[in-house]
Amino acid sequence: MLILVRNEVTKLLLKKKLILIFGLLIIFITLLSYGQQYTYHKNIDRFENFSGTGNYDWKSLATQQLSDLENRLDNPYIPDSGISSIEIEIKQLRYFIENDINPITPSAAKFSVDFVEQGISLLIPLIIVILAADLVSGEFSTGTIKILLTRAVPRWKILLSKLIALFLMTTLIVFIMGILSILIAYLFFRQWGFNEPIITGFRLIDGQLNADSVILITRFEYTLLIYSLTWYVSIVIASLTLLISIIVDNTASAIGILMAALIGGQFLQLFLSDWPIVKFFFVTNLDLTRYLTGSYQPIPGMSLNFSIITLFIWGLLALIIGFGIFDHKDILV
Repeated sequence: MLILVRNEVTKLLLKKKLILIFGLLIIFITLLSYGQQYTYHKNIDRFENFSGTGNYDWKSLATQQLSDLENRLDNPYIPDSGISSIEIEIKQLRYFIENDINPITPSAAKFSVDFVEQGISLLIPLIIVILAADLVSGEFSTGTIKILLTRAVPRWKILLSKLIALFLMTTLIVFIMGILSILIAYLFFRQWGFNEPIITGFRLIDGQLNADSVILITRFEYTLLIYSLTWYVSIVIASLTLLISIIVDNTASAIGILMAALIGGQFLQLFLSDWPIVKFFFVTNLDLTRYLTGSYQPIPGMSLNFSIITLFIWGLLALIIGFGIFDHKDILV
């Protein structure tokens, strides 16, 4: 088994698509870092012009941001869900100001968390799809699956070795993603920010933000927590991608099916949030980090435990079905 896993890991490492994945990560992280730095300095300039002084601190900027959010509530074109989200953001910002927690000044640690929070429902899953889509379908396309099965090894061991290699590479990509986001962001912001205090544990109860269960931790601890959730989501996506790669003999088709599912799921969540069955779709449950920030939850009945369990069931069913299909599939035709 160790030899099989090593061979599968080697094949994944030697593929050119890893260069594409790392290139995409570097490009997106650099652009987003620059954009966040530009926005921050633009807010500082706007505040200085507004106040008429050259002095500012994060509380002044946070107060100005709070005022801007309150003014947005007067916009008659914002839907009810948007108003609820803004109201929750206002309550959080007030809590930060009252408890002397800096949510404004950017840092490398803060950006690394923001990056995965924004990308956990689409960008990161797409990267995992690119990594895993040809894991089995690529063997069919090139015909190497016949050579692979000539070994005196049960089919389930061959697929298990691919699965282990995929999980190892998924873990590596999430780790490298964190390192790249921290290092590139530091080049822009010039501060690490790992020792900054941060609060988490906000809960939504009947549409209202509840801060009774919030805890104070360091930015480093919060970063580990966020990336653990990101890793969990990535493992589930990898399992689903492996299933599609087994069913479909063409890599391009496998990628297309997963992309359609991810993008289509976003539309379902946006336009059919009142439909109860939507909350059981795996795409709807990918954004696990929003439960830690107390972000507005559009579908009633969902929670962190609910989403974790739902994703686990999707991933487990994908593996059970995938192993069953691979073990019985007529490959030598």
